[in-house]
Amino acid sequence: MTVESAPTPLPWLAQPLRRALATPQKAHALLLHGPAGVGQFQLALALAQAWLCESAAVPMPLRPCGHCASCRLVQSRSHPDLLVLVPEAMRESLGWTAGGDDDDGGEERSGKKKKPSKEIRVEAVRSAVEFATTTSARGRGKVVVVHPAERMNPVAANAFLKTLEEPAGDARFLLGSAAADALLPTIRSRCQAIALPVPPRSDAEHWLAGEGVDEPGVLLDACGGQPEEVVVWRSLGIDAATCRALPGRVARGEASALQGLPLSVVVDILQKVCHDAAALACDAPPRYFPAASLVAGARLGDLLHWAGELRRVAADVEHPWSVDLSVESLVQQGREALKTARTPARRKSSSR
Repeated sequence: MTVESAPTPLPWLAQPLRRALATPQKAHALLLHGPAGVGQFQLALALAQAWLCESAAVPMPLRPCGHCASCRLVQSRSHPDLLVLVPEAMRESLGWTAGGDDDDGGEERSGKKKKPSKEIRVEAVRSAVEFATTTSARGRGKVVVVHPAERMNPVAANAFLKTLEEPAGDARFLLGSAAADALLPTIRSRCQAIALPVPPRSDAEHWLAGEGVDEPGVLLDACGGQPEEVVVWRSLGIDAATCRALPGRVARGEASALQGLPLSVVVDILQKVCHDAAALACDAPPRYFPAASLVAGARLGDLLHWAGELRRVAADVEHPWSVDLSVESLVQQGREALKTARTPARRKSSSR
């Protein structure tokens, strides 16, 4: 009889999952790192489900089975031996609204509604440490998922480090990260690292098509090959036609093209427009947008100045004074940087 495991939520995660389960674990914490939007969180949940799987018929490298009581509990977000720590502001987008509450009760005490935190705070980490020290409810150990791990604030990161230095009970930890270099070096050194690359283009396009994305290749290029970022863009109303029009609209100073989007997404888009314009200025092929949608002729010095301003804003993107004013200012700076670029670019070598 052929024994089959449950399919992974993202098809390109199947091989990394099998490799991770077949590789001897040298540390009780795994760091799943790679570019944003390639599935670190989904892989962490699949690994947690595999470790907690109770099927006697499915060997470990082929777990999770997807059908046993433990797997169903993980799928319903109610497994007593699984704790997931994600920032409050990311729970809905990650599809995880149960457990791991990192609220310190301040909202209830003050009576004021607080903005969802974008950090993983120390209270959440302390709860995870307490969770890890208690006895496993179903006898398969305990698993704590932390994602994105770089969102732990400094106090939380130091509290988590103490847990890694002095492992508690039979708990194992899974850290997902798109910016592993932002973690404390001492945390990284105590984790067994598993790298997740950008998935094969054919796999990503096929999955996106199945998710109802039209012309997925256009958006996949604009998102740097990261398919989950494409889903985010689509949820914000950016389709292939919108994507093609963006460079030209920025060159014309049309800030309305980006109004209503999160500032982090706006900065990301503008940085990509700037990159591709700079590539054309250096007689190189663009990376993110179709060549026919770009305009050529900008001066490299002007583009580098704009790029510096975009980097400055990106450093404080979580705390803007006014999103609308910031978008207007950045687009007008882009218009100035691109003002000599009025001729549509036609580059056979980079056409798609």
